[in-house]
Amino acid sequence: MNVPEIEELKKLCEELGEKGLIARIDSFVALNEGLESKKGKEFIEVSILGFAEGMLTSLRAKYPGDERVVKLLERVSARRAELDEQFRKAKPPIFEG
Repeated sequence: MNVPEIEELKKLCEELGEKGLIARIDSFVALNEGLESKKGKEFIEVSILGFAEGMLTSLRAKYPGDERVVKLLERVSARRAELDEQFRKAKPPIFEG
């Protein structure tokens, strides 16, 4: 599965010297790719982006002044929220008319 934000996150981890995180990212993505046929591509993307969002939140705490982390976190959060909207069920109207 190709999620551009994940590739950017891996590159950022490399630049920050957080090479151990790259293996964890790859493992998480591989585990979720196995579920793609059952859950659907977009559902898996939401899961992967949620994982990336959590990782970027931790990196933001560790590197508070790094704009690369903040900007990628903002983009990942926005994309995850956008995809997440697709899976929310509309609330039925209580009263009609």
